[in-house]
Amino acid sequence: MTQEDRELSLSPEDYSLLTDLYQLTMAACYIGEEIDQRQANFEVFVRRLPVGFGYLIAMGLAQVLDYLEKFRFNPAQIKALKSTGIFANVPDKFWSVLAEAKFTGDVWAVPEGTAIFPNQPLLRIEAPLWQGQLVETYLLNTLNYQTLIATKAARMRDIAGNDAKLFEFGTRRAFSPQASVWAARAALAGGMDATSNVLAALKLGRKPVGTMAHALVMAISAVEGTEEDAFHAFQRYFPEAPLLIDTYDTSAATRLLAQRVKQGDMQVSGVRLDSGNLGQLSQEVRALLPEVTIFASGDIDEWEIARLQRENACIDGYGIGTKLVTGVPVNGVYKLVEIDGIPVMKNSTGKVSYPGRKQIYRYLENGQLKQDYLGLMDEDVSNQTEHQTDSFIKLMSQVVKNGKIVQKSENLEAIAKRTAASVASLPPEIRSLESPNLLPMKISDNLQELTQKTKELRIEN
Repeated sequence: MTQEDRELSLSPEDYSLLTDLYQLTMAACYIGEEIDQRQANFEVFVRRLPVGFGYLIAMGLAQVLDYLEKFRFNPAQIKALKSTGIFANVPDKFWSVLAEAKFTGDVWAVPEGTAIFPNQPLLRIEAPLWQGQLVETYLLNTLNYQTLIATKAARMRDIAGNDAKLFEFGTRRAFSPQASVWAARAALAGGMDATSNVLAALKLGRKPVGTMAHALVMAISAVEGTEEDAFHAFQRYFPEAPLLIDTYDTSAATRLLAQRVKQGDMQVSGVRLDSGNLGQLSQEVRALLPEVTIFASGDIDEWEIARLQRENACIDGYGIGTKLVTGVPVNGVYKLVEIDGIPVMKNSTGKVSYPGRKQIYRYLENGQLKQDYLGLMDEDVSNQTEHQTDSFIKLMSQVVKNGKIVQKSENLEAIAKRTAASVASLPPEIRSLESPNLLPMKISDNLQELTQKTKELRIEN
């Protein structure tokens, strides 16, 4: 391994530099123009959902708070930035600001596990302009990815039902070692039962799960003689682990196991199917091994689970990897909405943003979502609806004040319960996998008025 490759290993102290160059160059410009301490408000939101999605599940806040708490630039990092030559013309104050850097602002956010929709802010940063600018890249990285994984996990749980076991098997397909750990966390918070990622499971206080791979069956079959020898060998050390039975001939393996169970020579707690016609094969296994738990894997996603259910597949659990940890990304954006108390907005074609600090007002009736309003902070929406103002839940709450975390950390069980309740509150047409409808969110009168005024002011200037 070269020295350059060794340097690519990450530690938490590296995260301040885990950013795009333009965040640093803009911060330097703000400092040079002496506007770096102006109070700025940035919001994270998505303009459009991934195709086929009716909602998102917000996730990643815990990692955001950890990052902001540790936000620093050490002397070696500053020296490395200087050595690039890119910053030759910046004022000396830029370097002193970085040397003393820490996050001193406020953060407002929706709780992890909350269902959100387009244009609803899942997080807002209120901080000096240079700080709010520098943290953008890392925030979007963790929020976008974990929100995607949590949403897909929640959709799979919704389709599979509460009785099916769902295991996260995506470590080999995740986009990096760090992403695999985040994916495991988000999957568990989204409703999955366990992960095969040993590091993630142990760090999260969970027991990792898994079966065996085809390599074991092929290796022991080749050396010791038969597939049955492989099954016996694995059971000798892991008697409760499911057996992978599709290496050669799934039907033949099933008949063999059924015969051995009937003769009392083996006890089989579970089997895994990883290829072939999963619906048909699972029915064969159930007929011959009625007491055995049947797991399925192999490019499983929510649509495949729904298809297998329509075929009356006899599957008790799913191992889900590639289709969970990859796919169409959540395209969350981070936009300035207010500077020094002045509302601002982007008005580009197809990329319009709403100005000002906002709040999401959600109305639930008997636990069912009826209406969302996107309005300004602490706005009274009672005159815009037949519902009383106190019937609405304000989704965003303050989690950081003056750089200090003011919210107690939540365990995954609590977040998973919120995820389940959030999904259960959604109308069926929003949860549907086939052309889901979007929630008809209303824009408050005050926000509409502010948007129009901000547009007009920009045109006049």
